[in-house]
Amino acid sequence: MRGEAATFLLALQFLTRLPVQSEGLYTPARMAASVRYYPLVGLIIGGVSAAVFWGAYQVFPILIAVLLSMAASLLLTGAFHEDGLADTFDGIGGGHTPEKSLEIMKDSRIGTYGSAALVMVLGLKAFALSAIAPAIIPIALVAGHCLSRLSSLMVIATSRYVRTEGTGKPVAEGASPISLFIATATVGGVIVLWLSLQSPLALAYALGGLMIGHLFMRLFFERKLGGYTGDTLGAVQQLSELGFYLGLLAWL
Repeated sequence: MRGEAATFLLALQFLTRLPVQSEGLYTPARMAASVRYYPLVGLIIGGVSAAVFWGAYQVFPILIAVLLSMAASLLLTGAFHEDGLADTFDGIGGGHTPEKSLEIMKDSRIGTYGSAALVMVLGLKAFALSAIAPAIIPIALVAGHCLSRLSSLMVIATSRYVRTEGTGKPVAEGASPISLFIATATVGGVIVLWLSLQSPLALAYALGGLMIGHLFMRLFFERKLGGYTGDTLGAVQQLSELGFYLGLLAWL
């Protein structure tokens, strides 16, 4: 159990900016296994965002409350996934060869493609959420953050890492069956919670939107790179989360 707790803390440290004491926790095996807790970390991030939204909504209009909830998630993750989204669009948009794309993606500066992608995705998230009934937004945030981390994990499980080093290298060996089981069990718990509170049809639409976001993002980078990087995992998470909210909005 101590080993699993250490594995979870490594996932929490990797995906967030929470002050996790990591001394004595890290081993390559634990880091590789930490992917099993990505959806659980997403659930925590979504829970914080939902709490911020609900508290802010008691005082402010819905759009302001949504923006504050998004700001909370950005602070909690250090814009980790959003940075990957921007780098992915800069690399694919500005590179003419896979090698050039990978080189551009390593540049810490943000370009036109990345800026446009960030503005569009964050803007669409804000307006999609603010158009949803306020009572649904908290569970939508929890589910969207949790399920979109599973979406990233599915890339790790079904694709190949194309760099020799980088942020995705520690988990480049893929996802073991036990990791996939734990991750899907976490998502299963969130789905059960959703079904106890909201419409199954709404969830079906939201999952459809998430799958479209996942597939679109993979088609965008895999045909160019031949696999994934740490940046593209962040991009998949972002497009999957956005797709979840847009799918839910389509049902509404």
